[in-house]
Amino acid sequence: MLEIIYQDENYVAINKPSGLLVHRSLLDKRETQFAVQMLRDQLGQHVFPVHRLDRPTSGVLLFALSSEAARDMNQVFIDGNIEKRYLALVRGFAPDSTFVDRPLKEELDKIADKLADKDKAPQEAQTQINCIHQASLPIPFGKYPTIRYSLVECFPKTGRKHQIRRHLNYLAHPIIGDVNHGDNKQNHFFIEHFDYRRLMLFASSLKFIHPYTQETVTIKAKLGEQMLDICAQLGWPNQEKDYE
Repeated sequence: MLEIIYQDENYVAINKPSGLLVHRSLLDKRETQFAVQMLRDQLGQHVFPVHRLDRPTSGVLLFALSSEAARDMNQVFIDGNIEKRYLALVRGFAPDSTFVDRPLKEELDKIADKLADKDKAPQEAQTQINCIHQASLPIPFGKYPTIRYSLVECFPKTGRKHQIRRHLNYLAHPIIGDVNHGDNKQNHFFIEHFDYRRLMLFASSLKFIHPYTQETVTIKAKLGEQMLDICAQLGWPNQEKDYE
């Protein structure tokens, strides 16, 4: 059963687990579970996703309960009356604060995007990144005497595919567990040392102006016990409230 973290008469949000697809995809024809169908069955009514999360990313995922509500929430996104906050565990000591303004060429899949324009120009992409915690383990890694990590919060101003993952990799601070844009040697070490295998990217909160009440709504998703245990091992606070 999916964890529902917000619900009113027009919208519902879940804390999507890592590894769960939002909806059916040509890339995963053998997959049988999808957030859309699971939530529909759980609520006993149709639901309409108003944004997406990559399969390996966990956290706040918002749905509308009608096509009209979906349309109106899409307008909230278009108007920019929404703030998405992500937490990411990355390689190295990230800068205290940096704004990445780097256009991204659309990543196309050979199957799902075979009809897409392969010559499309790079699209505007902007992400604010702030470092929350840093840690150094006294374990030699490659040519370095220690292995370093940072926990960063990311506020994407645009919504390009894999934007946060690509921008952090551009900064030379790839997300741990990212097999497409990350450091595979670091990924293997992390799995062996912490016994935790996933992309360390969490959609921690979604803040928006409700299209009907005009009130500010903030929806938060828990990191989970395994991530909090890793935080403790790195010498960081290990309570959910510390990361809100």
